[in-house]
Amino acid sequence: MRFEYKKSEQRQIRVLGTLVTFLFWLKHFTYWCKNINYPKQQCLFALWHAHQCALYSIKDREKTNVMISRSKDGEIIARATEAMGIKTVRGSITRGGASATKELIDRIKKGEFGAITVDGPKGPKRVVKKGIVEIAKITGIPIVPMSWYCPSIGFLKFKTWDEFRFPLFGKLLISYYGEPIFVKPDADDEEIERIRKQVEDALNSQYEILKKDFKKFEKLKQ
Repeated sequence: MRFEYKKSEQRQIRVLGTLVTFLFWLKHFTYWCKNINYPKQQCLFALWHAHQCALYSIKDREKTNVMISRSKDGEIIARATEAMGIKTVRGSITRGGASATKELIDRIKKGEFGAITVDGPKGPKRVVKKGIVEIAKITGIPIVPMSWYCPSIGFLKFKTWDEFRFPLFGKLLISYYGEPIFVKPDADDEEIERIRKQVEDALNSQYEILKKDFKKFEKLKQ
């Protein structure tokens, strides 16, 4: 689904969307991802907004649905995401959140995967919002925290609220998937908060482990 934007925004979206899509197409030939501990079951991928390029490493792309905001920037990201073969669900807390959540839940109930940038779309940075926990509670599938890393020289950095980084060419990137986190169907507010914090802590600790032990992970077989 496409949304209405001003004419000036439409031109910018077309140009930037095409550019980002082209860059991801080039990456198919110029760099690769190594997945560590990839999940063996249907799940909800949880990742930081700054790590959204990690979606490229997901094996089950054709069955994965990522929630992306209806903003202008979201439209650019959505076009690139769909070009990678990943489905999108459009909405955020401020625009279309309820309908997007319902659509994502419906797709999960059909056996597909979900993916959410858990501190997006506007932050605060590295603070998990509870929406992903509530979706896991309703659907019964686990949350799998995923983190993505290669040494800093392998990224193009941007001055954005989330410190977004775009991977450069010819690089090995490692995606690390944490252990599944299940939410009971009768989880109360206190339990939801506990799990929200668990997901947040897992994402932060995984990222630090990847930075510290990158060379060790680099030598492992997938």
